Amino acid sequence: MLRITLSFLTVFFLLIRPALAAGPFEHGWQLNPESSAIRFISIKKGSIAESSRFAAFSGSISEQGDAKIHIALDSVDTSIDLRNVRMRFLFFETFTYPEAEITARIDPAMISDLAALQRKQIDLPVTLSLHGVTADLTVPVAVTLLGNDRVAVATVQPVILKLEAFNLNPGREKLEEAAGVTITPVGLVSMDLMFDRSAPGGASVPAGTATAGASTALESSGDFSREACAGRFEILSQGRSVNFAPSTARLDASSRDFLESLSDIIRRCPGMVVEVGGHTDSQGKAAWNMKLSEKRAAAVNGYLQKTGIPDDRLVAVGYGETTPLVPNSTVQNRAKNRRIEFKILN
Repeated sequence: MLRITLSFLTVFFLLIRPALAAGPFEHGWQLNPESSAIRFISIKKGSIAESSRFAAFSGSISEQGDAKIHIALDSVDTSIDLRNVRMRFLFFETFTYPEAEITARIDPAMISDLAALQRKQIDLPVTLSLHGVTADLTVPVAVTLLGNDRVAVATVQPVILKLEAFNLNPGREKLEEAAGVTITPVGLVSMDLMFDRSAPGGASVPAGTATAGASTALESSGDFSREACAGRFEILSQGRSVNFAPSTARLDASSRDFLESLSDIIRRCPGMVVEVGGHTDSQGKAAWNMKLSEKRAAAVNGYLQKTGIPDDRLVAVGYGETTPLVPNSTVQNRAKNRRIEFKILN
């Protein structure tokens, strides 16, 4: 009996020894998006909080403790289709900045006692890349060991992001104009992430995104309804993302990503004829402004045709200074009046 007991203990020890000796990141960890959530809260009218989430993201932690999380900004989910479109095109400008990335280097010593404690709070230095800006932050997180091969990482409190720090204030102002509300210039971000230990020799998840439920948040495939097309063209017109060299009809290179996205939407609105309308401010002579607006509309029209949109589905019209959005009394207002608008004609 003693010999059997000793043999059993020997076998048991040999089985658990790898787990005891394993470093906290052995084999690496993969984010489980189906069991995770990344949310943000925005505040409008001074006191109304709205919670949104991202439906697609991926992440991993290497054996060395290098953590990366990729967030598909196109997957922003506000629960309302056209509000999602506003967030993509007016706020995040996902046609140019499709992804946010969070990176961190986790010192194994920070969680060396996690097996004994089961749950531990640490101040984690992270780097956030968002909307073309990279910034270093310190985020308090709670790390909870749920088993030898599963760990939860959650923000202790919402992370306050100042929109100005990531050049997102112009997008906020466009949202305010589109929705007719005031929006507080901060975002409150929270994360509840689940990581599973990778199998030995298992393939790593490629950089990019993985769907995390809420597939309705993602831009649908196939053709849009007339209502969805009209709503999208109205939002794209509010983006003021088509830019030209001063006093010319030469498209700025920064406009190309936006126009490629516009082209995709026009393709998915079959049979609809789209007006490309050019507008100017009131600086200079009215006749010159009319000619400039016509040339700018034609330039956009020409670019869209090069992407494969048939000529008979586009109509270029110049309005000059005749239909201002706001009085041409300030530099900011004149910038709003210089624009390209899109609408369905048939």
